[in-house]
Amino acid sequence: MLRPRIIPCLLVKGRGLVKTVCFASPKYVGDPINAVRIFNEKEVDELIVLDIDATTERREPDYTMIEHLASECRMPLCYGGGVKSIEQAQRIIGFGVEKIAISSAAVLAPRFVTDLAERVGAQSVVAVLDVRRAFPSGPYEVWLWNGLENTHKRAAELAADLEGRGAGEVVINSIENDGVMRGYDIDLAKEVRSATTVPLTMIGGAGSLEHIRELICNLGVVGAAAGSLFVFKGVHKAVLINYPSRLERDALLPTQA
Repeated sequence: MLRPRIIPCLLVKGRGLVKTVCFASPKYVGDPINAVRIFNEKEVDELIVLDIDATTERREPDYTMIEHLASECRMPLCYGGGVKSIEQAQRIIGFGVEKIAISSAAVLAPRFVTDLAERVGAQSVVAVLDVRRAFPSGPYEVWLWNGLENTHKRAAELAADLEGRGAGEVVINSIENDGVMRGYDIDLAKEVRSATTVPLTMIGGAGSLEHIRELICNLGVVGAAAGSLFVFKGVHKAVLINYPSRLERDALLPTQA
C-alpha cells in the first residue's frame, strides 16, 4: 500500500547546508553530512539534496560531495543540481543515488528527460519545477535560475508534458512559500495533481506537522518535503535537526471511515 512520504529537503551551497527564504538570503545552518547522519538515526522516508548554485554557476555537480553524501545515506536519496548530461547522471547513480532531479535542463531541453529515462529508468528521473505567480491573481508559472527568469510556462501544463516525456516523479518547489513556514500552497498542489499521474512531491511552506497533515488530507498519497521544519526548532529558529517519530507520522494520515 502506497503511503505519503515525509521528506527532508537539504539545500547545499559551497558544500555547506543552507536555508533560504523565497530563494534568497541563504543562511548557513551546518554540515550536510552531519544532517544525513542524524536523519539516518531518525529513519526518514527519503532525502532530497539540491545544490542551489551548480546550475546558475554553470558548473558540473560536486561529485566528491555527492559520493560522501551517498556513502553516509541509509535512505533513498534524490540529488539535483547541475545535471545536464546522461553521463553525469549515470556517474551520480553509480554512487548509490536513487533519483536524479533535473530542473533547468528539463525545461530548456525536454528531450533530455526522455533520453535520461531510457538510460536510467523513469523511476530515477525527477522533474523539479520552481513555481510562482508573476502577480497575485496570475497563473502559476515556472521560473529558472533560482527564480530569476520567468519561462511563462504554466506549471501544471509543463508538469504533464514532462511526465509524458518520461519523468517518473514531479517535484513542485513553491518560490513564494520557500522558508516562510506558513503552510503549503494547496491550490498549486491540486492544480498540478489534477494534470499528472506520477508521484508528486511538494516543497515550500511547511512550518508544522499540521501543515503536512493538511497537504496529505487534500492530496492523499503525496510527498511532503520540507527544509526549515526539519532544521529549525522554536520561534527563534535555533538550528536543530529533527523529524517526526513513527507515531507522529501515522497520526498525520487521514482517519479511515
